[in-house]
Amino acid sequence: MPDTTAPAFGANELSADAMQRLADFTAPYRVDGRAPIRLDDHDPADLRDLRRADRREARQWLDERTTWLANRQHTLAAQGRWAVLVVLQGRDAAGKDSTIRHVMARMNPQGCNVTAFGVPTSEELKHDFLWRYHRHLPARGDVGVFNRSYYEEALVVRVHRAHLDSQRLPDALTRDGLWDRRLADIRAFEEYLGRNGVLVVKLFLNISRDEQKRRFLKRLEEPEKHWKFASEDIRDRARWDDYTKAYEAVFNATALPDAPWHIVPADNKWFARLVTASILVSEIGKLSLEYPNPFAADPNALAAARRRLANE
Repeated sequence: MPDTTAPAFGANELSADAMQRLADFTAPYRVDGRAPIRLDDHDPADLRDLRRADRREARQWLDERTTWLANRQHTLAAQGRWAVLVVLQGRDAAGKDSTIRHVMARMNPQGCNVTAFGVPTSEELKHDFLWRYHRHLPARGDVGVFNRSYYEEALVVRVHRAHLDSQRLPDALTRDGLWDRRLADIRAFEEYLGRNGVLVVKLFLNISRDEQKRRFLKRLEEPEKHWKFASEDIRDRARWDDYTKAYEAVFNATALPDAPWHIVPADNKWFARLVTASILVSEIGKLSLEYPNPFAADPNALAAARRRLANE
């Protein structure tokens, strides 16, 4: 069993030892473009040395991480200098919704906004492809979660030509090189966000084809889950290989040392949640966050305020 515990985990500031343990635990899932990225090299059913029988202990670790994230969110909001954007991608039934529910459960809803992007509206189609995403970026002090994101513009739009046609771009702009240019625009967009104090954490929930089939069948067998199923799910499943190529193109173009992707094994939801929470703690833990001190300029002001209240 891997040592995923971290000393002083309840503290707002993580020790160097705790940060190193988190880095070691999440390292297998981090890709930064230094080597070619192929999804076949990443096992969707990976559990490291854990077993299904270890789920109770994994829930305890998840609880510790989500509690830390909630505490750190409070510091993030109080300081008001950084924003955090979590980009969550994955094939249908990869567990994006449930991952958000479990990992973000303890965060204050006032400072954590989840945006799910579906088919663009007619108004959104009149603008550049990043316009609708830019409008939902988190403000400084907030956490934003994109359930699917601007990367769909190089995934579903690439696989299904009808989506590109609906954007009504001039013909000259849709010829050879479109996807390379679009991914270059996304790289530049993320660099721009980083220069403006937005930490972007990119996560791909990596589900196997067999596990996706099992989850689809479960949705069809249980009436209370019928609403989750759509005909597009079967359409996209038939294009599995095309999506694989599109995802690999995305990773190889946009995974950089200072803007990595994290390919999270998602066949076991409990493990995917633990890995996701660990990645968020590791990345957010690197930020220089601290509570502001309104009395720093005048240390005597604190004692004065106390005296005034005590003498009322």
